[in-house]
Amino acid sequence: PAVAVSSVEAAIAQADALWEQRVEASKLQEALALYASAHAADPKNRHVLQRLTRGWYFLGDGHTTDKDTKLAHWKTAMDYGTACLALNTEYAGRVAGGEKEKDAVTSLTKDDVPCIYWYATALGKWGKLQGIAKTLANLPTVKAFISHVEQIHTDYYYFGPARYWGAYYAVLPSFAGQDLGKSAEYFDASIKGAPHYLPTRGLRAENLAPKTGDLALFHADIAAILAFDVSTAPEIRAENVLEQEKARQLLAKRDELFDAKAIAAYDAANPR
Repeated sequence: PAVAVSSVEAAIAQADALWEQRVEASKLQEALALYASAHAADPKNRHVLQRLTRGWYFLGDGHTTDKDTKLAHWKTAMDYGTACLALNTEYAGRVAGGEKEKDAVTSLTKDDVPCIYWYATALGKWGKLQGIAKTLANLPTVKAFISHVEQIHTDYYYFGPARYWGAYYAVLPSFAGQDLGKSAEYFDASIKGAPHYLPTRGLRAENLAPKTGDLALFHADIAAILAFDVSTAPEIRAENVLEQEKARQLLAKRDELFDAKAIAAYDAANPR
C-alpha cells in the first residue's frame, strides 16, 4: 500500500533513515514501502530503484527463512532491477528490440552498476533455490552481468564480482565447470580486498570448505565472523550482524556438511 507523505523528497528522506536500521526486518519493510511510494510518484529515480532492488534482495536473503517467501522477495527485487536497468535507454531499446539481456548488458555503464549487480544477485539466488535446472537456465545472464560489473567496477560492493566467482566455481556441478582451485583464488581475492565484509567468509565456509573437506578453513571462517566487531564497519553493520547469525546456524550444521571421520579427527586434534 502507498504510504501518505507530503512529498517524494520527504518519503525518500524517511526511507533513507529507516534503511540505516535495516538490521530489523520491520524497519526494512517500512523503508521499502516508502521507497515504493516514491517510485510510484517518480518512476525514474535511480536512487529509489537501486534501494528497492537491493532492499528486496536483502529482505529475502537476510530476514527470511521460508523458501516461497524468499522466492517472492527475490522476484520483487528482479522486477525493480529490471526497471532500474531500463533507466539506460540504449539498453532498454536493445532489449525491446529482441536482444537478450546478456548481450544488451554491454550498453550499461558505471552508473548502472548497482542495478546490474543486485538484479544479477537476486536472479542467481532465485534460480539456485529452485534447483540445478533453473540455476543453469539463468546462468548465462547472471555470468554476463557479473562479468560486466567486473570489467567496469571491479571492487563494487566489497569486491562483489570476485565473491560471486568464488561461490560460482564452488557450487557448479562438476559437469558444468566446477573448479575448486579457482573458487579458492576468487574468495581469497574478495576477502583480501574487503576483509570487513563478513558474508564473503560465510559463503566460503558454506560452499567451498565442505567441497574440499577443509574443516580447518570452515572453523577459521566461522571464528573470524563471530569474533568480528561489527561496530568497526557501521555502513554494513546490518549485513554483518545477520551474517554472524548465519554463521552460528552454519556451525550447528557442521555434522551434515562434513564426513564423520574427518570431524572426529579434526576435533581430536583441536580440542575445544
